[in-house]
Amino acid sequence: MGVLLEVAGVLISIYILLKLIGLRVIPNDKVGIVEKWWSFKGSLDEQIIALHGEAGFQPEVLRGGIHFRTPLMYKVHIVPLVTIPQGQIGYVFARDGKPLEPTQTLGRVIPECNNFQDVRAFLENGGQRGPQRAILREGTYAFNLAQFIVITEDKIYYLPMGNKEEKEMIEKMVQTLKSRNAFRPIVITEDKVGIVTVHDGPSLPSGDIVAPTVGDDPSDPETYHNNFQDPEKFLKAGGFRGRQLQVLVEGTYFINRLFATVELIDKTVIEVGYVGVVVSYVGPKGQDTSGEDYKHGELVEKGYRGVWKDPLMPGKYAFNTYAGKIVKVPTTNIILKWISNQTGTHRYDENLKEVSLITKDAFEPSLPLAVVLHIDYRKAPLVVQRFGDLKMLVEQTLDPMVSAYFKNIGQKKTLIELIQQRDEIQKMASEEMKERFAHYNLELEEVLIGTPMSSPNDNKIDAILEQLRDRQIALEQIETYSRQQKAAEKERELREAEARAAQQKLLTESEINIQIQTNQGKAEYQRSLQEAQKIKALAEAEAEKEARIGIGRAIAIEEQVKAYGGPQYQVLQDVMGKFTQALEKTGIDIVPETVVAMGEKSSSISFNAFEMLLTLLLTKELGVEFKAKETEDENVKKIKQEILNSILLAKEDEKEEKTEQVSQGLQQQSNVS
Repeated sequence: MGVLLEVAGVLISIYILLKLIGLRVIPNDKVGIVEKWWSFKGSLDEQIIALHGEAGFQPEVLRGGIHFRTPLMYKVHIVPLVTIPQGQIGYVFARDGKPLEPTQTLGRVIPECNNFQDVRAFLENGGQRGPQRAILREGTYAFNLAQFIVITEDKIYYLPMGNKEEKEMIEKMVQTLKSRNAFRPIVITEDKVGIVTVHDGPSLPSGDIVAPTVGDDPSDPETYHNNFQDPEKFLKAGGFRGRQLQVLVEGTYFINRLFATVELIDKTVIEVGYVGVVVSYVGPKGQDTSGEDYKHGELVEKGYRGVWKDPLMPGKYAFNTYAGKIVKVPTTNIILKWISNQTGTHRYDENLKEVSLITKDAFEPSLPLAVVLHIDYRKAPLVVQRFGDLKMLVEQTLDPMVSAYFKNIGQKKTLIELIQQRDEIQKMASEEMKERFAHYNLELEEVLIGTPMSSPNDNKIDAILEQLRDRQIALEQIETYSRQQKAAEKERELREAEARAAQQKLLTESEINIQIQTNQGKAEYQRSLQEAQKIKALAEAEAEKEARIGIGRAIAIEEQVKAYGGPQYQVLQDVMGKFTQALEKTGIDIVPETVVAMGEKSSSISFNAFEMLLTLLLTKELGVEFKAKETEDENVKKIKQEILNSILLAKEDEKEEKTEQVSQGLQQQSNVS
């Protein structure tokens, strides 16, 4: 029992000793804030942080580990490390430091303080109390929460001091940040524009409504604030508080929402068929570019205050609608209708109605009409500068001008003339009004006039129109009868043409037959010519053949004559041969079977016909004399010579053949031997 008491006493003594020497163990996920109870240097007057060893909260914090701070002099407050989650923003409120200047809303950025983790550096380099311009990005920080209050989306990090007013201020600050969605970066998507309003810095000069663009040059790192993400450089570049001319486009921006808020608006879209005339509310005064003859306002270059002389072409624009406006002017044809309950595509004419006329014959019709006009895109700024708005142009200028013009026309025409001469009036109005429209920088394309209608004050127009309709019906009937007569004539002509067309087939066939027969005749004629030439050639060939045969026979006969010893013997031979053939064919007896002789002398007379014929042939009583022909035809001579030559050649060939055969025979015998 005594040993236990002794051990307990030792432990109590050690505990008291450790307490007296101030042994403190701080986890690695926490820090210790040292508060000094007393000091020989006294205490602080207004400050919270004791930079020179005074009593109060010390600037340095104790990180994780074992530390010795005697409780007789120090009190150590264990607080957690500050963690900013990924993609979030933390805000800092400083309890100690220099007071803010009258033009300031937030404390200036102190780069030397290592993101507020070095309290001594923060205070010694001019750190200011109150909400800070610098924000905290993702990470874990070891803050002295006696000096700084850190506000995140999920938690407020601070060391309570029992100050009710401070607590209310922090809660109000948290509500403001949440209402601005300040713990998340600004994300701008397509077709959106961010309009920035800065809540810190000097105020705008008198007369300005939007702060000019400053610090947007990346090549100047001293003043480039990177789209308001660096408040200190923005103010250094001369930025003013208030709504800014510079806008934010697509992207992610980590902006201190206590320093600047962002309003998202749609991009300005100028469709095809339009141009945008910019009316700028900001910028310096520019030089007028409209010329000396234009007395309706000034046109300035881009960036100056006033109407810009160059319009915006179709497209999307990140335009700050607080710094100016864009008036869309159609470049396609604009149709204005002076017709009740009807409007054109652009609806500039929704308040127009028919023009009330008083004609020359005291009728009061209402005239519906339409005007087609066009605005040159280069002259669109002049139109906007002069009228401010196209609807005002239509209602305050074009409507009274067009109405007055047609009222003047109506007073010079009767109702019937107004109806019947509509085309002429329309053409005349188009020509005469072009100059008037050009005076307002408008191009008149066409004037279209409708049919005059009865007005509530005049119900007799219908009677006139009824008479005109009856007259027109009569004229149309006359025209109808005339056309029917012409139609009948045309029908007769058609029938005649059809009849001619029906006979035309026969005419065509006959003409074709004539042509065929003509061609056949020509063919027959050509064939006859060819046949004649053929016959002639055959005749000539046959004649030559007969000639050659005859000449050949003549040559043979001549040789026979020579063989018989004279021509008379040849004749005798031929006669006897033919006589013999005749006797063979007929079977007549040469010697008669019965001979009757009269007188004594009859015994010496021969009644044998054959004997008588031989007697005549052998005597000169036959009277046949053979004389050589004195002259002979050249062709006959030529043919005769050719025949003789061929005979000689044949004989020579025969002789050579026989000689060759004899030679071959001798050769064979020699071979056999």
